Amino acid sequence: MARMHSRKRGKSSSKKPLHKGVPTWVKYKPDEVEKLIVKLSKAGKGSAEIGMILRDTYGIPEAKKVTKKKVTAIMKEHGTYPDLPEDIRNLVKRANSVRKHIETSKKDLHAARGLHLIESKINRLVRYYKDKGVLPKDWKYSPERAKLLVE
Repeated sequence: MARMHSRKRGKSSSKKPLHKGVPTWVKYKPDEVEKLIVKLSKAGKGSAEIGMILRDTYGIPEAKKVTKKKVTAIMKEHGTYPDLPEDIRNLVKRANSVRKHIETSKKDLHAARGLHLIESKINRLVRYYKDKGVLPKDWKYSPERAKLLVE
């Protein structure tokens, strides 16, 4: 699929493991993996970051194969899933850093356009999450509130 704001196709991502079951080298039981996920989410990590930590540090290629549940489902079950969805949160962080850069260098028009594109992605995602019922209908993105949301 093509990228949203460029005319390029982008790079292919990493591939999932081929085997359907739990690999033989995984020594963790499902309840141990759940405890790891809850511990990492309480430390402020997002679901994608938790998946990478489990893969790189603990040798668990996919938590879903071990626990039969997704990482986000485990986080929601234990009440550690954040109020703001992870993709919006990451985009808001990017928008804040670009906005801070623009304050110091006002003539950087490329950064200003990048900020405009990031904010349009945020607004598009907000509209999607409002339709799905994840965000309340009166939730609105504003740069002033964005600083408070991610900090």
